[in-house]
Amino acid sequence: MTNERTAPREIPDGVRRGIFAVGCMAISAATLGFLGATFRFLVPNVLYEPSRRFDIGSPQDFPPGSVTFLPDRRLYVFNSADGFYAISSICTHLGCNVKRGGPGFACPCHGSQFDEDGQVVHGPAPSPLAWYALSLSPHTQLVVDLDRQVGPAFRLRA
Repeated sequence: MTNERTAPREIPDGVRRGIFAVGCMAISAATLGFLGATFRFLVPNVLYEPSRRFDIGSPQDFPPGSVTFLPDRRLYVFNSADGFYAISSICTHLGCNVKRGGPGFACPCHGSQFDEDGQVVHGPAPSPLAWYALSLSPHTQLVVDLDRQVGPAFRLRA
């Protein structure tokens, strides 16, 4: 037996260039992926929702003794002799809009009834309608704050 060492085969220049090109493309793709992920990380994930504090108009827009329904805000605004107050029109059962009926509110979907203060007269609604805080802005506009619930005794005197 003879122990002959064979010379290593040389890789042709075309194959060598191909391997180099594939390596460069892989490094470029990894770099671009890293830069893309870094840029995406720097851009905040923000959920743009409408403000929960908003103007509804001037107190003069609500005549004394009036009840105004704001359908886009799902809100009833009252101007009573005691002052202004706001009650949600969202039924606490399944979220339907309650309607004014007599002295109170009635849900047309499943028959819940509420008194004039939004308290449940009979269900299936599990809880009363929400009352929201009202205030006056520096420009004398009525401002509703949906993040501040108040009790039925609340009145804003404008």
